[in-house]
Amino acid sequence: MAQLHNLPHQKTFRQALRTNGTAAEATLWRALKSAQLGGYKFRRQHGVGPYVLDFYCPAARLAVELDGAGHADAVGQAHDAERDSYLRALGIRVLRFENKLVWSNFEEITHAILSALVSSDGANDLNHPS
Repeated sequence: MAQLHNLPHQKTFRQALRTNGTAAEATLWRALKSAQLGGYKFRRQHGVGPYVLDFYCPAARLAVELDGAGHADAVGQAHDAERDSYLRALGIRVLRFENKLVWSNFEEITHAILSALVSSDGANDLNHPS
């Protein structure tokens, strides 16, 4: 099977995304890094096939995307739908939040992410890192 995660030709691009991320991404990353949310480990700017995910939890097969203005128009929405379909075919669930919600509903975002992590497995024994 061909490599799908963190393709070598994307390395520089992924590094640039990490270095030049948005303030909303930096804020959410502070809550996700070091397994702070429910003990689940996240990766930042993780490549899956042709796409780079803002945040990815391998144990729960969950991607979290923060969307800016570029996702609001028809072209952006079509690209997101194609991307989400690709990820779903690989068994990866996607949660999307608008960047601005990080500032107004941060607790709700982290609660929604934690709920998705916990529900990733019925009993949650197989996927939880502890």
